[in-house]
Amino acid sequence: MSDTEPQDGLAAAQARFEAAMARLDRSVRDLGARMRQLNRIEVDTQRLVHERARLATELDKTAARAKRLDDSAHDVSRRLVEAMETVREVLAKAES
Repeated sequence: MSDTEPQDGLAAAQARFEAAMARLDRSVRDLGARMRQLNRIEVDTQRLVHERARLATELDKTAARAKRLDDSAHDVSRRLVEAMETVREVLAKAES
């Protein structure tokens, strides 16, 4: 066994170790990037959930207002019909 063989083995082991450390470093950086992206997605999701809840509340209020307006329009229409019938009756009595 020559002196260069252990040195070559040591150099090869050191090269493998450095390559493994470089892969580990890349993996850690990639994991950090994925975690930041996941965090942004979670924040965006929470923002959308809150926005959806706000919009649902607003929709409920708008629907209730639309129902009240529809009911009021129906009531006004009914009163107009009654008023027109009353006017017709008065005119018919006046003509008699």
